[in-house]
Amino acid sequence: MIAIVPLLAEHEAAVEHLLDRAFGPERHGRTAYAVRGAGKAIAGLSFVAIENEAVVGSIQCWPIVLTTDADEAVPMVMVGPVAVSPDRQQGGLGRRLTETALAAAGAHDLDGALMLVGDPGYYGRFFGFTADRTSRWRLPGPVERHRLLARGDAVPDLAGMLGPAVGIPIG
Repeated sequence: MIAIVPLLAEHEAAVEHLLDRAFGPERHGRTAYAVRGAGKAIAGLSFVAIENEAVVGSIQCWPIVLTTDADEAVPMVMVGPVAVSPDRQQGGLGRRLTETALAAAGAHDLDGALMLVGDPGYYGRFFGFTADRTSRWRLPGPVERHRLLARGDAVPDLAGMLGPAVGIPIG
């Protein structure tokens, strides 16, 4: 049986290993890593899936900000990465992890402006993420525009740059 529990410091090494297996060690050079920067994941929105005392899945959420062209800072939450051990993929575990993180965001009143970089078919169908308001956002690296997704009543449809939420309280 797989249990989804809050991500704790004791899980961090296993999560890093899982992320390397899922996305490769070059993952640190991806645009999503530049967006969230060197900050810490939001503890109340980050989870692991445990089976037989081993981490077989994880999701983390990060405090970020859209700095608009009018120099307004709009706090947001970046969802992901979602990683599932290769031998546990296709069984709905990534979906369960995402549902858990999104429910926690709602419980903490942090679900007004969520964003991620991911498959629009999957994240749109199951979780309501769209690219409807993201077309004018800039990122500190390349991104496939159709994969830049958001959901929530407070998602800004404004031009600006996404980056780490430095000094802005989120979570």
